[in-house]
Amino acid sequence: LLMLAWAALFIVSATYLHAFDRLPDDAPGWRRLFKGFGVVLALVGAVLVVGLAGGSTNLLQPLAGMGGMAGGAVAQEGVTPQFQRVKTVAELDQIVANSSKPVMLDFYADWCVSCKEMEHFTFTDPAVIQQMAGMTLLQADVTANNADDKALLKRFELFGPPGIIFFKGGKEVGRVVGFEDAKTFLNSMQRAGV
Repeated sequence: LLMLAWAALFIVSATYLHAFDRLPDDAPGWRRLFKGFGVVLALVGAVLVVGLAGGSTNLLQPLAGMGGMAGGAVAQEGVTPQFQRVKTVAELDQIVANSSKPVMLDFYADWCVSCKEMEHFTFTDPAVIQQMAGMTLLQADVTANNADDKALLKRFELFGPPGIIFFKGGKEVGRVVGFEDAKTFLNSMQRAGV
């Protein structure tokens, strides 16, 4: 529904900017510029409609998964990392202490744009998925910003998401604060030794 609303907004805006009207030969430059913006908006709206018709719900990659390798190997295989949610510091400490594998804790919130970018661009990269396969993946959803969420953030001196903490042998060995693309994130994981 959100994708359809954005598509409608772009197409209606394109119509308002006369993207579908013929320009007179003596049209001033500003009118040509507005028509150009309108054409771009119409194209973006059309791409969203095509993506929606193809079953996509991703505004950032509306054509992902349509034909060829457009969606990447991960989307075709249907493989995405599965995170176990943690709600409290005590729960986190217990899992980290009992894990025989390195642990990755991802601080996430629904309103965090950089978190969505990590989710859609970094965590779906095949090399990142392969590296994360040997880890215990935890996620602290701090969307509600309640007392437990604040305690988790305070524990690691984070102001908010995105933040990723790596543990090995029960101890913190590295962290990432902010968005990192797949290549940079792989380097961060290797520096942490996980």
